[in-house]
Amino acid sequence: MPPRILPVPTPETRHFWDGCREGELRLQRCTRCDGGVYFPPRPFCPRCGGREVEVFKASGKGVLWSYVINMRPRPDMGTEPHAIAVVKLEEGPTMMTNIVGCPQTPEALQLDMAVQVAFARQNDEISLPLFEPVKG
Repeated sequence: MPPRILPVPTPETRHFWDGCREGELRLQRCTRCDGGVYFPPRPFCPRCGGREVEVFKASGKGVLWSYVINMRPRPDMGTEPHAIAVVKLEEGPTMMTNIVGCPQTPEALQLDMAVQVAFARQNDEISLPLFEPVKG
């Protein structure tokens, strides 16, 4: 199986990918307008356009907001079905990801189920933030 297609960090996203490598989900928030937490990473507030933003360690918790089960094999993802999901993070923003650690079926992938981040190390630089159901 060929290696998974990986993101290429940019200066604007470096803090996010460094955090993932270190086992932290890092988000940003505006300190100028209190526009809330946002994702994906960018050097300015999507609400007011200000550059007074800060990076912080997020909880890594959320709920499964939406998903599709991709049945079509991808050379870099194997031949098994896999969930392409949108997770609503505890801090507010949504994030596109994959759900792991459970069967990739509608019975197992319940909307609004609690999930938590699980980092999947791909190489020395990149760990992907995937999500798995909260145990218990």
